[in-house]
This record gives sequence, structure tokens and C-alpha cells, in this order.
Amino acid sequence: MMLGRNILSPPSDTRILSALLAKPIRWMIVLTALLALQGCSLTYFLGSASGHLNLISSARPVDKLLDDPSLHPVAKAQLATARDIRQFAIDELALPDNGSYRKFVDTGRQYVTWAVFAAPELSLAVRTWCFPVTGCVPYRGYFSEAAAERFADGLRKRGYDVYVAGVPAYSTLGFFADPLLNTMFGRGETYLAATVFHELAHQEVYVAGDAVFNESFAAAVEEAGVEKWLRQRGETAALRRYHAGQKIDAEFVALVTSAREKLHAVYTSNASDEEKRAEKAAVITDLRARYRRLRDGKWKGFNGYDRWFDAPINNAKLAPIAVYSDLVPAFRRLLQLCRGDYARFYRAVERIGTLDPEARRQALISANSCS
Repeated sequence: MMLGRNILSPPSDTRILSALLAKPIRWMIVLTALLALQGCSLTYFLGSASGHLNLISSARPVDKLLDDPSLHPVAKAQLATARDIRQFAIDELALPDNGSYRKFVDTGRQYVTWAVFAAPELSLAVRTWCFPVTGCVPYRGYFSEAAAERFADGLRKRGYDVYVAGVPAYSTLGFFADPLLNTMFGRGETYLAATVFHELAHQEVYVAGDAVFNESFAAAVEEAGVEKWLRQRGETAALRRYHAGQKIDAEFVALVTSAREKLHAVYTSNASDEEKRAEKAAVITDLRARYRRLRDGKWKGFNGYDRWFDAPINNAKLAPIAVYSDLVPAFRRLLQLCRGDYARFYRAVERIGTLDPEARRQALISANSCS
């Protein structure tokens, strides 16, 4: 699975087999790819497929739900907005016009998947796992929190720093019609729009094995899309709140990036491992102190990141911050060079995506035209 924004199994039954048989050609392709996998990788992949199929087998069309007189008015209003967001993504952002986000599933839980990140104790080099289609990615995703924690425990026993994050949405990159999930609705309309735009962006352009490129691209589409959505609806107050939130998010990223740079200097120094461990602890302590000063000062008490800072912080927990933000400014700049023409922008991103990884990054950062 391809994780969605903001880093994040129902039991199997006969619906799984029915769903597989309903798509024989597609699953012949997928199962052929699975032959390249071995042992636990095959088990993991089948578990992911099972979890996704359990979701889509219980999805209900939004249009039919809106016609249901027994549907609560609040739920009806939320689904109507979701339908508007979906159409806006097609009409205004040139995102895929397909079956995704036209059905709804209540997962009955806070997160749909859980992502496991891992990094060595004294290194910021996040571990990656490689799969068919997606290539190598810096996490393992699970539909079961218990399964994610079991995998995480195994990594901890091997000496890794580990971070397990709940994820409210994910993308199958257009291979299936991804549904709307209850986990996408808990933070208001702006968050819902951001999530839909982000996940559809993954379906529009995806470069196998380059998580930073993919997530930064989707985040850039998400941000530009939300701004356009709110402006078109005349929601100036919501737009101000969104921009204020973006500023806080950017300052959080800068705070964490600074700590990562300090840790990199520690880990690449000639100090002993014991000295590095002590300096690592000091950097993390300083990071928490700097956050509290920012929260109580410039942020005027905004405590939205308290839970993140109150929980343990390690190399693995710092990894997703760079993955989801590193190249966003470069993508936003390229969109400006394309004069807001999303179709041209996507084609330009696709062309850059064909380059080798280092050339790809440099071409994006140094781009001076949309061509």
C-alpha cells in the first residue's frame, strides 16, 4: 500500500475470495508479481491485500447514501461535501476521473492502517522495504495495529529505533477504486479536501522507489488544491486558518530539521558510541525545550504537537518529517512556472520523474520553466 498524508485487519471471510474472483485479470497480474516475493514478504503482501479488500467489499456508493432518508443530516452534509470535493479535484485540479472516493466505508476505528518506520540507533538512514509496483519505501504498512506492533517489536529487539504511526488514509495508486473512509472526516472539511487531493495526486504521478519525491509532490498538490478550493468557495476565514496552520507546520518542520542536522553531525563524528548516545539524548532534550518555548511564545499556547513531543522521540520518528516535506517548495515553484496549469504541471513532473534519482532531484530544484 502507498501511505497517505500525516503519518499511519479486519478478519478474513468469504468476501475476500469473492472480491478476488471478481477481478481475475487484475489479480493474475498481481499474483504473478507476488511470485518474486518470498516467505514473510508474501504473507505480508497477502495480508495487505486482504485488509484492503475487506474495506472495499463493504463500501457503499455516496450517491445512494445521500438518497437514504434515514441518514443523519450531519453525515449527509459531510458526504455531500465529499462529493463536491471529488468533482472539484477533476474539474479544477485535473486529477483522475475514476471510481476512487465515490464510495464510503466506516472502518469503525480511528486509523485505517498503521505504518512502521525504523532506523539504526546511531544513524538517520531510515530502513526501506521493497515491493512490486511501489518500489522501495521507508515504512511497512499494516491494517492491524497488533500486527504492526509485533513487527515493530521484532525490529526493536534487533536494535533499531522504531516508530509506529496511525494513518487515516492510503492509496492503491489507482489499481483499485479507493473509498472514502470515516477516518478522513474527523478533522473537518479542509482536512477532508486535503486528503482527497493528496491521495489522488499519488494516482496521477508516482515514481517507484522515491518516497520523498512522491510524498512532496502529493503534498504540493494538496496545499495548492486546498487554497484553490477555499478561495473558490469564498471561505476567507477558513483560508486564513489554513495559512496559519501551514505556518505552524513549517516552523515545526524547521524545528525537527534543525535537530536532524545536529544528530547527523553527532552520528558522523569520531566520538565513541557511548558519547554519541549521550549527545543524541541531549539533542532530543533540547528539541523538546525549543518546542515548549515556541508553543508558549510565538504560537501563543497552540498545543497541537504536544502528543508528538510527549511520546518517545528517536531517529525513526524523525524520518517521516523529511519524507513528507523536503521537496514541497520545489514542487510549488514548478506549479507556478506552469502558471497553475495542473495538466502541464503533471506532465512536467512525469518527465522529471524519468531521470535518475540524483538528476531528478536537481532538475526539480533548478527548474526554470514548465517544459
